[in-house]
Amino acid sequence: MTFDVARVRGLFPALGDGWIYFDPQAGAQIPGTVASAVASAFRGFVAAPSGGYPAAAHTRTIVAAARQAVADLVGGQPDGVVLGPSRDRLLGTLAEAMSARVWLGSGVVLCKLDDEANQTPWLRLADRVGATVKWAEADIETGEVPGWQFEQLTTSATSLIAVTLASSTIGTTIDVAAAAQAAHAVGALLVVDATSAAPYELVDIQALGADVVVVSANRWGGPQYAALAFRDPALIDRLRPTSVDPTARGVERLEMGEHQYAMLAGLVASIDHLAGLDETSSGTRRERLEQSMYSVREYQQKLLLYLLESLASAPQVSLIGAPERRVPTVSFTVPGVPARKVVQRLADNGICALGDQPSRFFDSVGVPDFGGAVTVGLSAYSTPYDVDQLIRALGSLG
Repeated sequence: MTFDVARVRGLFPALGDGWIYFDPQAGAQIPGTVASAVASAFRGFVAAPSGGYPAAAHTRTIVAAARQAVADLVGGQPDGVVLGPSRDRLLGTLAEAMSARVWLGSGVVLCKLDDEANQTPWLRLADRVGATVKWAEADIETGEVPGWQFEQLTTSATSLIAVTLASSTIGTTIDVAAAAQAAHAVGALLVVDATSAAPYELVDIQALGADVVVVSANRWGGPQYAALAFRDPALIDRLRPTSVDPTARGVERLEMGEHQYAMLAGLVASIDHLAGLDETSSGTRRERLEQSMYSVREYQQKLLLYLLESLASAPQVSLIGAPERRVPTVSFTVPGVPARKVVQRLADNGICALGDQPSRFFDSVGVPDFGGAVTVGLSAYSTPYDVDQLIRALGSLG
């Protein structure tokens, strides 16, 4: 298995602008094959899938291909894949689909390291029906979430545990297996947000023990589209339908309105792109994904180590957290310099980074008191040169 970063960089037309992109949390750069797939789909058909003519049949083929591609990505089943325009919209839909009687007198366990997208829908629903909310906390020094918390926080009244697979701010990988054990011991639903992990690691819904996994394609270079994958598709039939179509069946019961079919073509192309990051990969798409994601992780973990060592050696930088197992995402503060100023200085030097990312963990450890945090993430196209330029630009802060 090999990973050729120079070859991979050649797959991204946008990299020709000379900018360095450390902001995949806001959306990774788009591979040329994905852009072409979307453009071709727009040119080739605009038809609702219900018709009996060739364009409608082609639309149905695209929808089926998108469900299969997501199933291959997460190790699930295509008839358990719900498609939608965003992670936020899909998780909100899932929350609404859960019957109110499940929530009355019940509780929910959330994680401070998770994104608002997998917190807000459950907080709103819990507030509406009077359910209790408990929080799994991260260690303020390491940024790790001890797995024993999930068992401790879960009771016979717990209806749902929602947790991230990897933090979008400090990269911590969560012990989802511990959350799954706690959830299933009391018959609770486990919803895992794998959005920040999917660009870096092979997601396996079966191994995770998650009932539902959510991913968002823009994080790995796909279009702005997302998917919910159900480990057991039969669970969908036990949820309240949210579709405006009274005849909807299966996954369509949770899908609102018509899809953006050209974007679904781009979604398929983006997952094929991931499967081809290692040009020696072969076999089924799932097998190629396994090989490619292994190669990507090997490369990025080495680059992450270089990034961490470089940031640690910079006297003006203070790293947040030090998780033992993480994806290549890092946040730091620059004492005395607000995050927005740091991000602007980086931009002045041709580097894209993110500042002041919303985070309950940041709030709990007082990051806002230091002017906020800067977040940088590696991508498949990141290089040691990019890291060197980042450190040079940070050094110019004085």
